[in-house]
Amino acid sequence: MGFSSTFTELIFIIASVTLASGASIYAFYMGSLIQSNANQIVSDARDVFSVRVEIVYATICNETPVHYIIYAKNIGYAAINNYDMMDVLVGPYGSATLYHYSQTPQTGYFTFEDSDGDGIWEVGETAIIRAYASGIQGVMFEARIKPFRGLTSSYIFTSP
Repeated sequence: MGFSSTFTELIFIIASVTLASGASIYAFYMGSLIQSNANQIVSDARDVFSVRVEIVYATICNETPVHYIIYAKNIGYAAINNYDMMDVLVGPYGSATLYHYSQTPQTGYFTFEDSDGDGIWEVGETAIIRAYASGIQGVMFEARIKPFRGLTSSYIFTSP
């Protein structure tokens, strides 16, 4: 009787140590996974807040070709050089049109010109964005710039 109860207790001890080890390994794994996800979220948020632009002024140029002119400043912590991924929306208030980037002026597209002409929109630099439209009509207009992985800037202006 003594040997079988000792043997049973030994089996219970081994089983409980194995179970406790498995539970602690699982808890450690889940803790590492949560920490990794939290680090990724913080990194993504840091990226979003490091890319910020602000529209300082916008108007309409009635010279041929007719286009919107938007002056915007990079107020973030990172330079911007990928204009293909930037959304520029401008037009009558409540019905702005999305313009895509092009190096040449053409209807439905916007061109980008940074202050020093090197093609990189550096921190603190003001850029000129020209969005070319086929016809501009209205009294009140809105402009929005949304850089890739950045915050949106909005500006409301009236016809000159």
